Amino acid sequence: MHLRYSYRLYPTVGQRQALARTFGCARVVYNDALALRKAAWKADRSRIPTGALAKAVITDAKKTDARSWLGSVSVDALQSSIRDLDTAYRNFFDSLSGKRAGRPVGPPVFKSRKDGRQSLRFSRNGFRLRSNGKLNLAKIGDVRVKWSRALPADPSSVTIVLDPCGRYHASFVVDVEPGHLPEVEAEVGIDLGLTTYAVMSDGTVIDNPRFLRKAEKKLKAAQRALSRKAKGSRNRAKARRKVARAHAKVADTRKDWMHKQTTRIIRENQAVYLEDLNVHGLARTRLAKSVHDAGWSAFRRLLTEKAARYGRHVGVIGRYEPTSQVCSTCGVLDGPKPLNVRTWTCGACGTSHDRDLNAARNILAAGRADRLNACGGPVSPGVAIPRRARPVETGTHRNAGRTGRKPRAAGAAGIPAL
Repeated sequence: MHLRYSYRLYPTVGQRQALARTFGCARVVYNDALALRKAAWKADRSRIPTGALAKAVITDAKKTDARSWLGSVSVDALQSSIRDLDTAYRNFFDSLSGKRAGRPVGPPVFKSRKDGRQSLRFSRNGFRLRSNGKLNLAKIGDVRVKWSRALPADPSSVTIVLDPCGRYHASFVVDVEPGHLPEVEAEVGIDLGLTTYAVMSDGTVIDNPRFLRKAEKKLKAAQRALSRKAKGSRNRAKARRKVARAHAKVADTRKDWMHKQTTRIIRENQAVYLEDLNVHGLARTRLAKSVHDAGWSAFRRLLTEKAARYGRHVGVIGRYEPTSQVCSTCGVLDGPKPLNVRTWTCGACGTSHDRDLNAARNILAAGRADRLNACGGPVSPGVAIPRRARPVETGTHRNAGRTGRKPRAAGAAGIPAL
């Protein structure tokens, strides 16, 4: 499996100038190639092959007065720009045909020199690691690297990234074998929220750190200072970097916290089950800032990636499962409840439930049912083998009574027996 390892770079003044020149040349090659492909498609619906495109925008362009300065940078970085354009087109067409999952991907667009984030990529021919720990980049030189950890294998490529606050990073791609952890018996369901970040089926509660909310005062002050600076002035550029550094600190703190939490959860549990939240829809409501600050999608992505690396399982149940409406003890559907109701008592068995903990237990039961494919009956929390539905559970399917069909048995999470 391919992994990325990112490290901080500290180039000298001359190396920064060389990197800025390489960033610009790679951007120009990308834009020229995109313009040629758009023109060819508009003219006769033809597609220029990658080899002919590289010859036109790199080899032949160097011989002209308008693009002669392309020869001052590494050709490997320029060729990587064309490969990036091919990848962008492939992602666009795969999204149109349905091969690519997730949200639709638009066609490639032109890059701007005013973008806060600049990047370029070197293949094996464009970089090497020195014995003294420095990173040698073609036509740039040996750049000092802050090695926070050792690379597990020889990298196949490196991407140099300049972020909006002026920091340089080197992102290496390495191919490693998955290192499976020893199997454990514990499985957990997680209910994500805003008041508390996560409530687990074993009773563990993770508080919401609210990194963006805590930094709002400093962010507002920095943004107000930026708005008072004259456009195009050096003071405005300094103020812009100050705002970018404040946002980068929030993002880095959140990322570090998420990595620690997801690593702990994956190490302690053999299987983790989540609910498929409509983050995109929630991010368009009045809770948008809090939803973005929580970063549920990144949390789920990190869990999935680490589970694949360490031999664990991550399951996602449907977003329409009534996890907050079903009693996790007897499986009776008690009906919808407003958000201000945090505790409730089941009318069938009399069990008092915490809303989030009950939902987490139902998520665990639904995830186990999906994973074990329990066709003989539902799977309740703590039961590893599918069992037959009890008589008290009959008729608790949420569509029972409306369709006129005979209700099917439901499990501890209201999951009908298939």
